[in-house]
Amino acid sequence: MRLVIEKRIEEFPRWFPAAVSLGAVVIAFVISGIILRFLGGEPIKVLTFFFRATFGSWGVFSDTLVKAIPLIIVGVACTVAFKMGLWNIGAEGQLYMGAFASSAVVLIPLVSEETPRFIVITLMLIFGVAGGALYGFIPGYLKARFKVNEIITTLMLNYVAIQWNNYWIFGRWSDGGFQMTKTFARNAWLPRLADYAREIRAFSGITLHLGLVFAIVAAFGIWWVLERSRWGYEIKLVGDNPEAARYAGINIRRNMILVMMLSGALAGLAGMTEISGVVHRLQESFSPGYGFTGIIVAWLAKLNPILVIPVSILFGALIVAGREIQPSGLSQMLQGFILFMLISSDVLLRYRIRIVRTNQATA
Repeated sequence: MRLVIEKRIEEFPRWFPAAVSLGAVVIAFVISGIILRFLGGEPIKVLTFFFRATFGSWGVFSDTLVKAIPLIIVGVACTVAFKMGLWNIGAEGQLYMGAFASSAVVLIPLVSEETPRFIVITLMLIFGVAGGALYGFIPGYLKARFKVNEIITTLMLNYVAIQWNNYWIFGRWSDGGFQMTKTFARNAWLPRLADYAREIRAFSGITLHLGLVFAIVAAFGIWWVLERSRWGYEIKLVGDNPEAARYAGINIRRNMILVMMLSGALAGLAGMTEISGVVHRLQESFSPGYGFTGIIVAWLAKLNPILVIPVSILFGALIVAGREIQPSGLSQMLQGFILFMLISSDVLLRYRIRIVRTNQATA
């Protein structure tokens, strides 16, 4: 007896892959519950507490959405690159460079504390997007011009970006020698619902900020590009069949560079929203790995920019729950099981596994 792996040739309904992904998440929760029970915990109580701590009230749901914002944008950034067959593993570095560039508007400074908020936020947005795009250009150009593996370059550039930020944070921009800059002036903060608590008392303490609008616009915008525009058709064709795209006259090199720049620009936008909307300063390790988690989000959403939104909310909940649930590693364990089940379900969607007798296989 032996295992035979065959590529599936049948086509599934469009809803089926999403249903499989949802099933993978459910199974991951079940496995985590079994392990927790085996270790002496109470899975039902833990899961109940998990949902209360992340979705149980408007206040905690607001915190979940705040954590989901950069994940939505990074997930969309990874989606557009993966659609073209470009494995952008450097969203974390591009996020850091976007945060650096947007912070430079305030820290150089290019504006004063009296500058209207609209102008400051607009400049930070432009600089953040540009910083991420330029950082995405490097691996894109190396891939298009010299065929350098983008997995290696994007992964290595993550560490360069983090150390570049640390150079400025520990040096010229350090606030009193600490590993952070001074707090930005209020005109550099993205508007939050809490800012309108005087007019609407229900908004008191609600930290949800304007970045959610940026994230939703990015998701629907990239969906429109991929599904309704000619460029989106070219991106998907290159990803599905580069030879056919080349035969059709599509400039693959140019598209490689542009797509990596677009992916980097979106990751840079995520960095800008986190800096301006949450921490209000540039600091060391302001990202708990959004750039890497965004890869999982994109795959769990089956490279659908719209589905990235609910998947990101789920992972935002896992991040929030990680602060509340003990042991603290439970949320990381759950993320690991989700990733494992996602990969397994994706393999089973693409391939059929059969057990055959050796004499049958030989015949």
